[in-house]
Amino acid sequence: MMDIHYIISRLDWQQMVSAFIVLFAVIDVLGSTPIFINLQANGRPVSAPKATLISGGLLVAFYFAGDFLLRLFNVDIESFAVAGSLVIFMMALEMILDVEIFKNTGPIKEATLVPVVFPLLAGPGSFTTLLSLRAEYATPNIMIGLFLNLVFVFIVLLATKRVEEIISKAAIYLMRKFFGIILLAISVRLFTSNLQSLLAHL
Repeated sequence: MMDIHYIISRLDWQQMVSAFIVLFAVIDVLGSTPIFINLQANGRPVSAPKATLISGGLLVAFYFAGDFLLRLFNVDIESFAVAGSLVIFMMALEMILDVEIFKNTGPIKEATLVPVVFPLLAGPGSFTTLLSLRAEYATPNIMIGLFLNLVFVFIVLLATKRVEEIISKAAIYLMRKFFGIILLAISVRLFTSNLQSLLAHL
């Protein structure tokens, strides 16, 4: 168990904000609001508490167990971060160019679990991003950034229709474009910084 003094010493507001923004852009719960509304309109209600808790559990579990999985396959965090930056890059292209690169063709029909929890909230992009952030940020800062995102996810899911009334479709569209550009820049930074580390070990 981490010592409380160690955790406090690792807290960094800049890292918290950066982690929050990166995860916010990847999870993109506001951009997925039309999907949530459509699901409810088709008689497939989404449980906000259940979706938030399961998503949070999966993300935290993968964050800590992901390192073990990487060692199992003999992959270092820098290599995973470089691979993750490419996934984030493609996700950014989806947001900017309005194209679909990652497709969900699974057979499960439950709306809360699929597609809300996976792949919208806790999908490949979120998993990859968390482990990519580990290469640069301290764990307490990433966890706080993730927790704040989960709080925001819960609020949006709880008041999906209200969110659509407050934030117009045009505003959501523009936010998606803006965060797509931010995500693109972050993917380039992750790629270059971790590639330098890999080359230094050669």
